[in-house]
Amino acid sequence: MSNINIVKAGEQGVVVDFGDVIEPGVNARVHRLAQLISGKMPHEILELVPTYRSLMVYFDPLRISRDALTDKIRLFLDSDAESSEKADTATVVSIPVCYGGEFGPDLEFVASHNKLSVEEVVEIHTSRAYQVYMLGFTPGFPYLGGMSDRIAAPRLAQPRVVIPAGSIGIAGSQTGIYPIQSPGGWQLIGRTPLQLFNPGSADPFLFAAGNYLRFTAIDAGTFQEILRQVESGSYKPVTGTVKQGEDAACAL
Repeated sequence: MSNINIVKAGEQGVVVDFGDVIEPGVNARVHRLAQLISGKMPHEILELVPTYRSLMVYFDPLRISRDALTDKIRLFLDSDAESSEKADTATVVSIPVCYGGEFGPDLEFVASHNKLSVEEVVEIHTSRAYQVYMLGFTPGFPYLGGMSDRIAAPRLAQPRVVIPAGSIGIAGSQTGIYPIQSPGGWQLIGRTPLQLFNPGSADPFLFAAGNYLRFTAIDAGTFQEILRQVESGSYKPVTGTVKQGEDAACAL
């Protein structure tokens, strides 16, 4: 635990910093700590914000002091270190994607940029599950880890003013999904009919930080059928499990 720092953040917050490395094992520890805190301190904690390698903890100072909270966090960290070999599992959510054409206008560029065929780009993109390190930028936008450098591509020189909700993009060595219509500069390779963010729902996000996503290729007809199910509220996402902090290439 020597490389973990707990620092003050404003009047009602502390940040638990796990270091300066972005990798699956570190992020898994961030989410395990978040689960411990939320499960054992439901009344003292106002909000938890996990990131790549740290956890922001907002607390109610009328229910717990900063020093008492810090002591509890250190106990949770010690407990987690003692059980580090436990095979914690994470949820894997399947994301159906229609690649190319009007749904992915930059797919051919990504292929040519990497000297691959369109089919090879799709095969590589769908060959593994991606860890959701955190959500941000827009509501429900997943920052994903694990994309192959073989399909990396630069951002657009001129960002688009409007990108449709559900668009799947690549920027550098990252891939992600635009949950809502918004501007953006990522190379668009496909689109999912799923609704990632529903502000009218009791649980507005399709997935959470700490989950994994796996993209599956579908055709335009299947896209429209799933879209109808999503709009009617009858679609049930396909999920599975994977061991936290590991490559999820065989998940689902």
